[in-house]
Amino acid sequence: MNVTYSLRMGLVAAAAIFLSHNATAQITPIDYGTASSFSILSGAGITFAATGPSTISGNIGSYPTLSITGVPANVVFTTGPTQNQGGDGLTQSATTDASNAYTVAAGETVTTVLAGSDNQLGGLTLVPGVYQMSAASTANLIGSLTLDPNGVTNPVWIFEATSTLVTASNSSVILDPGVVPCDVVWVVGSSATLGTGTDFAGTIMASASITLNTTVTLDGRAWAMTGAVTLDEDTVTGLPCTSIGEPKVATVPDHGSTLLLLASGLAALLGFGRRFLALV
Repeated sequence: MNVTYSLRMGLVAAAAIFLSHNATAQITPIDYGTASSFSILSGAGITFAATGPSTISGNIGSYPTLSITGVPANVVFTTGPTQNQGGDGLTQSATTDASNAYTVAAGETVTTVLAGSDNQLGGLTLVPGVYQMSAASTANLIGSLTLDPNGVTNPVWIFEATSTLVTASNSSVILDPGVVPCDVVWVVGSSATLGTGTDFAGTIMASASITLNTTVTLDGRAWAMTGAVTLDEDTVTGLPCTSIGEPKVATVPDHGSTLLLLASGLAALLGFGRRFLALV
C-alpha cells in the first residue's frame, strides 16, 4: 500500500515538473572592478553638449584619449567636481576592468536570438536570459520593453547587440517589481545611440561610441571601449553594483532537450506504474 502511494505521488511530482519546467542558464560572473564607480567611461573622449546641463551621478573619465569637453559649464555633478577623474590612474584601471567585463559579457551563452531586422525589442515582455539581436533598419527599440523577473529572486538580463544598438525617441525600458537596473547589461558590438527622451536602464558597454541624444535618462552607466561618449542635457544616475551574475541565475523557457528528457522519463515512469499496479 505504501509503495503504491509513493509511486502515485512520484507520478504527480514528475507531471508537475514537466508542466512547469523552466531551464536555468548559469551566467558567468561579470566583475566590473574599478569601473564600478564610473557612470561615464570612454576610450576616446567625453563631450557634454551646450544645449543644457547634463546631470551625472558617479565618476567620469577617459583614457587613452584624455579630452573631456563641456566641464564644468555643461554638466552638474551631484556629488561634487571630484567625480571628474580625467585620465588619472583610477580611470586607466577602470578602462582595463571595463574591457575585461565587456569580453566576459560578450562571451555569455545566448539563450534566445531575437527575430527580425527592426524593432526587435519594442512591445515585448522578456524574462531573464541572454538575448542576441542584429542591427535594426531603424531602431532596435521603438516604444517600450518590459523586463519581468518571472519569479526569479536574482534575475539577470544580458542583451548582446551584434552591431549597433539604437532606440527611437521616447522609448523606454520598464522594470517590473523585483528588477533593478543592476540586473541589466547591454553589450554592443559597435556603437550605441539612445534617441531623444529615451528612458533606459542598465550598464551599456559599447565596443565603439555611445551617444545620448537630448533629455535621455539612463538609470545605469555608459562605457565606450574605443570610441567617444557624447551627452546633451541628459541624466545618468550611475549604479552601485560591482558585479553581476553570481549567484544570479537567468531562467528561460526550455523548448528543447531538457523537456524532451523529462517527457521521456515521465513516459517511462507511467509505463512502469501501469505494470506495477497491475501486479499489486
